[in-house]
Amino acid sequence: MSRTIDPGFALFGLLAVASCSSNRQVEAPPPFDVLLVGGTVYNGADTAPVVEDVGILDGRVVKLGDLHGREALLRLDVHGLAVAPGFVDIHSHAVRGERDDGVFRWPDAENEIRQGVTTVIGGPDGYSPLPITDTFEYLQNHPVSVNFGTFVGHSSIRGTVMGNDDRPPSAVELDQMSDLVADAMRNGAFGLSSGLIYPPGRFANTDEVVRLASVAGHYGGIYISHMRDEGLGVLKSVEETIHIGEAGHLPTQITHHKIVSATLWGASKQTLQMVDAARSRGVDVSIDVYPYTASSSDLTILFPGWSMDGGGRALLQRLRDPETRARLKADVIRNLKEDRGGNDPANVAIASCPFGTQFNGKDLSEILRQQARPVTFDEAAELLLELVERGSCKAIFHAISAQDVENIIRHPATMIASDGGVEAPSERMPHPRNYGAFARVLGVYVREMKVLSLQTAIYKMTQMPADRLGITDRGRLAPGVVADVVVFDPAKIVDRATFENPHQYAAGVNHVFVGGVAVLLDGEMTKARPGKILRSGNYRR
Repeated sequence: MSRTIDPGFALFGLLAVASCSSNRQVEAPPPFDVLLVGGTVYNGADTAPVVEDVGILDGRVVKLGDLHGREALLRLDVHGLAVAPGFVDIHSHAVRGERDDGVFRWPDAENEIRQGVTTVIGGPDGYSPLPITDTFEYLQNHPVSVNFGTFVGHSSIRGTVMGNDDRPPSAVELDQMSDLVADAMRNGAFGLSSGLIYPPGRFANTDEVVRLASVAGHYGGIYISHMRDEGLGVLKSVEETIHIGEAGHLPTQITHHKIVSATLWGASKQTLQMVDAARSRGVDVSIDVYPYTASSSDLTILFPGWSMDGGGRALLQRLRDPETRARLKADVIRNLKEDRGGNDPANVAIASCPFGTQFNGKDLSEILRQQARPVTFDEAAELLLELVERGSCKAIFHAISAQDVENIIRHPATMIASDGGVEAPSERMPHPRNYGAFARVLGVYVREMKVLSLQTAIYKMTQMPADRLGITDRGRLAPGVVADVVVFDPAKIVDRATFENPHQYAAGVNHVFVGGVAVLLDGEMTKARPGKILRSGNYRR
């Protein structure tokens, strides 16, 4: 592979003189900004690739084919490499609530770029900035390397109108929440996200969510849900998600689909059959997934819903009452054994504890041994209560079957997402999906396991999520589309992040362009930040 930068274009001066001497002389076309020569081009559709050149000018793909003899400011020989649309992460935590974290803290988003991700869609799991225009304005004034769009979060809206109370909304409150959804959609949200396992979203009944989702659907948006239960109640939760889309008359998506209860491992066959049955009767339901057998969330995901009523202060008051604490602890033990706890305290590892970095990277059994406590479910539950009392921590939960992951990845309605965010080496021990989700699919599920063909995997990362959002000028390679392009080596792309050592960038991506601007060139970050704000109004269905 080689690259050349053409110097002064003396050739064009000669051609111009020649054209003056003869009316039959055709004026030479302008040079491309970038010319990718001889790559194996995957256009984003689930079709066979073509070996051809790609010409980029003024931020867009303008020509594909044999471009031999054409001039370019930057010419890259990419023979033997895959050329694909930049990957679209439809479930990203790149923008977190704090302005000192995520893409705000690391605007180069190197962990995303080195996987080939050029567009991230935030606001998942029911949480988003409100109003979303504040974040748009900030990113407009503080550019980043990736494109950013967002959903509006149901929990954020419910919390704004109703606080953290476990009760149904009044008619006035429901109207207020509907107005907030409509306002976000008019300002560019791509749909409504929910996190029905997290407070305050978990306090909403199905009818409330249908009402708000239908507002998003009125503006051409989709509904995307972290379902109410991914463990023992997963079948009912899939049924509810399908119902919300069907009753709300809008596309619906099961996000980061998984089965987290060992007693239900294998149930992906049933959930996928439910999706197929719904699609066959006309319900527009789809899925996204990340390629790991562990999830990541706050420790309170192991707590019962009733304990969250009223928010954090109310939870702390309940923990101070011996009788209520005992009842709560019994529910936590049950969840450790039968649900996300994976039936072993060693399956719950601390990712980030703001008040105690000494816990980061250690599982509950290790912490118990360090504290000279017996490794039992009772002590593990007590430790969890203590950690939550001190402010809670992010954790990783090893409780997913590899076969279920494979089943879900293979399904034709499934696209790839990370459920990660923007990370860089720090004191945290985050889930490796932040650094490797897309590279892992290409390296493990395509190259090693052959679960997917390369063209199908690329489709699930590009055109499929772009089409789901109605984004028509990205996620594909064709004349006229925005030049978000990734060039990688299919034989070498690999995720290197592990649960023990997560801060390792993916390898095997050679070049990444965002809007025609190189952000990764010959494997090196350029520090360019050409990312754009993507608003749904520009792609209204």
